[in-house]
Amino acid sequence: MNKLKQFLMPTGGSWSLDTFSGLTVALALIPESIAFSLVAHVDPLVGLYSAFFMCLITALLGGRPGMISGATGAMAVVIVSLVTQFGVEYLFATVVLTGLLQIIVGLCRLGKLMRILPRPVMVGFVNGLALVILFSQLHHFKVDRGGEMQWLSGAPLFVMLSLVFLAMVITHFLPKLTKKLPSALVAILTVTALSYLFHLDVLVVDDMMGGNSMRAGLPTFAWLSVPFTLSTLKIILPYAITLCIIGLSESLMTLSLIDEMTQTRGRANKECIAQGLGNLVSGFFKGMGGCAMLGQSMINTGSGGRGRLSGIVAGITLFLFILFLWPLIKLIPLAALVGVMFMVVIETFEWATFKFVRKIPMHDAFIIVAVTLVTIFTNLAVAVVVGVIIAALVFSWKSAQNIHAKTKTTPEGRKEYQLHGPLFFGSISAFKELFDVEEDPDEVIIDFKHSRVSDHSAIDAIASITKNYLALGKKLHLRHLSAECRLLLGRADDLVETNILENPDYI
Repeated sequence: MNKLKQFLMPTGGSWSLDTFSGLTVALALIPESIAFSLVAHVDPLVGLYSAFFMCLITALLGGRPGMISGATGAMAVVIVSLVTQFGVEYLFATVVLTGLLQIIVGLCRLGKLMRILPRPVMVGFVNGLALVILFSQLHHFKVDRGGEMQWLSGAPLFVMLSLVFLAMVITHFLPKLTKKLPSALVAILTVTALSYLFHLDVLVVDDMMGGNSMRAGLPTFAWLSVPFTLSTLKIILPYAITLCIIGLSESLMTLSLIDEMTQTRGRANKECIAQGLGNLVSGFFKGMGGCAMLGQSMINTGSGGRGRLSGIVAGITLFLFILFLWPLIKLIPLAALVGVMFMVVIETFEWATFKFVRKIPMHDAFIIVAVTLVTIFTNLAVAVVVGVIIAALVFSWKSAQNIHAKTKTTPEGRKEYQLHGPLFFGSISAFKELFDVEEDPDEVIIDFKHSRVSDHSAIDAIASITKNYLALGKKLHLRHLSAECRLLLGRADDLVETNILENPDYI
């Protein structure tokens, strides 16, 4: 029994809170999965069963207990072009290949790379994803009128807003009174009960189906129905790589966020493997795949879900809902779910950004804004790459400005340059300007004790300076160079003469 509890709730928590949190998440997964299925132009059952497989497998095998995975909008917006151009069978093959790539990333222990993401990139991701969740809920305020989606107005809009506000109030204030019940689940049940008690004319989950009648059944295994040719690989590989990056980026960033919230530490590489297995199984059972869901993970964590039990309950409950309770689930008012998701947006957004954005360096503020905007208008993978590139360029620029030299003349008449700061591709121009080759004496020393030679560009710059001195018949001594530098400079012995003094290894 102790081993079972340690597996299901390795980070603590309680059986009741994890169970109720799982029930709440299962309800929240239904409209999101249907919505993302319609975005991807696939049957709603594809998204629902993808959510089931992703949620259950990552809960059992993932590296972050309490985190929820499912079909996501970030991946849906990528696969829609694949489905429309080549058909749904190519989607399933792509999802399988995506899973294999993610498993390889985990086995190669590359998940830890997400740990070194700059803090501004993380803040931009959180803010951008919160706004994406917010915008994704706005379409629930539209209704189909004669084949055209129009905004609600008048009494229907007032009722919708009132119920959304009620759900938000319950979700926010109930935890202040008691934490024995998940506030999101209570909000959903309360709004649903009031809607039918007072016969309110509101939009329900069934209205999201767009006229599609869903017949729930058991998912069935199916071998890939695509030609196993190089042409097929050329079609699906670019999509699989993109989905792999997006899925792991969103999953591992969500993992880091939940780590901070719960003061625990997940295992990134294990999560990569679990996400890959989830997508692999999902593809073979005709699913659209998925990744970690920040919104549902926040609901689960906020409701007290801390262990694997909450994700397991969410996955199994979603499966049972689809099979047996779909006639009831499809009658849940969308206002209840929108209210819960609005609270997720409020709790997810880094509101402290407005306070510290004027106190941090300008480049960090720019990275936050850039990543937020790119997340909204493109996808998470592009946003992360853009943020990391900007951060790397800023770091290189600032580091390049730190190189300088102190000079002195030794009793023997030599001129000594004591170099300070990193020497790399970004600082080689400033490095070359430090030396007065023509005016220097016949013997010069460059001391690298307080510097570090970082790349081949730096080695090339040292060789260039050496050649300049030798061209004027002057002798150059290089002091405190690392073994790596000596090895690379040694290849140019036939061109330059270097006397290397005191060469300790870098530690």
